[in-house]
Amino acid sequence: MEKPDVIAAVATAGGRAAIGIVRLSGPGLQRFLPPLLGREQLAPRQAILSRILDASGNAIDFGLVLYFPAPHSYTGEDVLELQGHGGDAVVRGVLARCLELGARMAEPGEFTRRAFLNDRLDLAQAEAVADLIEANSTAAARSALRSLSGEFSKQIQELVDGLIDLRMLVEACIDFPEEDVELLSERDGLGHLERLMGQLVRVRQAAESGSLLREGAQVVLFGGPNVGKSSLLNAFAGGDVAIVTEVPGTTRDLLKEQIQLEGVPFHIVDTAGLRESNDVVEAVGMSRTWRALGEADLGLLVIDALVGESEQDRTLLARLGPAVPRLVVFNKIDLTGDRPRVESRADRTEIWVSAKTHVGLDLLSAEMLRQIGWRPRDEGVFLARERHLRCLQRASGHLEAARAQADQLELFAEELRLAQVDLSQITGEFTSDDLLGEIFSRFCIGK
Repeated sequence: MEKPDVIAAVATAGGRAAIGIVRLSGPGLQRFLPPLLGREQLAPRQAILSRILDASGNAIDFGLVLYFPAPHSYTGEDVLELQGHGGDAVVRGVLARCLELGARMAEPGEFTRRAFLNDRLDLAQAEAVADLIEANSTAAARSALRSLSGEFSKQIQELVDGLIDLRMLVEACIDFPEEDVELLSERDGLGHLERLMGQLVRVRQAAESGSLLREGAQVVLFGGPNVGKSSLLNAFAGGDVAIVTEVPGTTRDLLKEQIQLEGVPFHIVDTAGLRESNDVVEAVGMSRTWRALGEADLGLLVIDALVGESEQDRTLLARLGPAVPRLVVFNKIDLTGDRPRVESRADRTEIWVSAKTHVGLDLLSAEMLRQIGWRPRDEGVFLARERHLRCLQRASGHLEAARAQADQLELFAEELRLAQVDLSQITGEFTSDDLLGEIFSRFCIGK
């Protein structure tokens, strides 16, 4: 960074609270101390009770002040935190005074961006800061903290180091072409590649599970009228979020509810019953049902167990197509006397439940988690983003291509290099300014 300026922002949420924090970061913050605090200097990393002064020397607030000199701070620059009372007027007054003294308003994510640019965090860790703030479950928070502590970056770096070692061996083979095959075989180059590919598979699995924690899965309930879709939504939600009646076509629009299963967010969508109808409003609802199914991570075809599977149900499954995973849920077993169970068939999995009595919902929940690829109690999960998954996928593709071209060393070496570039983009070793701007613009101001 060339000649960074001093930035300031409120680091706590808006509204009334016990404490409000204004944070500053930048070079030479000592010059702010006399006009802002009436002090010439502050001891590093010690909380001091102090007045915060306006331009006339009158107190705006009383509070604790913390000073972190560079480079031992969050951003790697001088950082000053003013921890006062949490009223909006007080916090705005303190911030306005800081801006009056020459600081400027921080942009979204600018504190964390400076931490990245000053090598206090790599890019994966910086993204984990935002993910930790936004985590909506304990499991997601733990996974984000795991990434923030550097575990994800460590595994990526181990893969990069392994690729560098293999590339050095391949380059040596290229430099001595008369010995290339023997040298590659003698040093077990292909065995090294296979081990790296296996390691990458494990990292991808952990990242994909973490992505589920972050993004969740959309599950669409569909089927004919009066089969119990809305009752099933209510059972998952633990309340009456959908109207349930005996009248067909009661649900005419999409109803959405978010639940958590083992910390994984599921966005459950209840849809209009699919049937032949001349009702214009109901037809619009059914059109939205098919649109939702096209975007679903999992479809649940709900069937009335009293009636059994119909030709219409088979038609619905056929129209759904193979791209969307599906479960067939036989509901209302409290009326049929069937026992709750899971039955696996060649083309689908069937679950027998009662939305009314909640019998079998534990089986359905476990199968939903399995269908989306969740690995229960996976302590190695990282709260990965779609960007990370794409990089891992591309790196995996390059290693597959390298294995297929092991007899052409120049091509083999190039695929290894491309895999290394993709992995290095995760931690930010090779990252465009445009991508950095997109990433940090989504952070909250003050972080």
